Amino acid sequence: MHVEITHRPSYAVACVRLAAEEAVKAEAGAMMATQGEVAVQTASGGIMKGLKRSLMGGESFFQNTFTASAGGGTVWLAPALPGDVLHTQLNGQSLIVQDGSYLASAPTIDVDTRWQGARGFFSGEGFVMLKVAGSGDLLLSSYGAIEAHELAAGERLVVDTGHIVAFHEGMGHELQRVSRGMKSLLFSGEGIVSAFTGPGTVWTQSRSSQSFLSWLARHLPGGGGRGGGRGGGLTSFMGG
Repeated sequence: MHVEITHRPSYAVACVRLAAEEAVKAEAGAMMATQGEVAVQTASGGIMKGLKRSLMGGESFFQNTFTASAGGGTVWLAPALPGDVLHTQLNGQSLIVQDGSYLASAPTIDVDTRWQGARGFFSGEGFVMLKVAGSGDLLLSSYGAIEAHELAAGERLVVDTGHIVAFHEGMGHELQRVSRGMKSLLFSGEGIVSAFTGPGTVWTQSRSSQSFLSWLARHLPGGGGRGGGRGGGLTSFMGG
């Protein structure tokens, strides 16, 4: 499998070139185009696992597996939100991934919610994390640009949960609720941050979808913000 990322960091697209009989699995709806003889198979990855991911992880119930014929083929994949795509290799290790950031992977990569720290994230008002483990190619997407923070042993990094893309399993992490005063000054989201302790890598995204949705809601009719009421909403915001 050869992966090339184009149009980054704002509108990244992953071009996945498959050798003969090689396959890549991707979230439903991620395919932009295919070239060559590429067969598509849709599956849930197991009824209970698929249902669990749909209800708890925010990911699609179904995944598509693209398999090239003897002549090989190409699949173009694009995330739902504008932003970047990260291509990395797993070699038996595990990553904890923010729901919605998983884009695609080799069939040898397993995606699940059975993670020892999941209970804490599930209590974080909509923040759910997936465990991605195995060996092979992995594609993650972000809303906005993606950045890697490599932490040395004992080094700490505090991240607003809406900006987390992924981090290495086994890193120290602690969910913290920001005080009301700090929240009003620094945060526009849920007021929950995650404190990470190295060693390990934390990947962040430069935009938060939760913050964008909150901003958008304030400009919709009846949203309670400047856009509410007669003549408000997206029409007045866009100059209509």
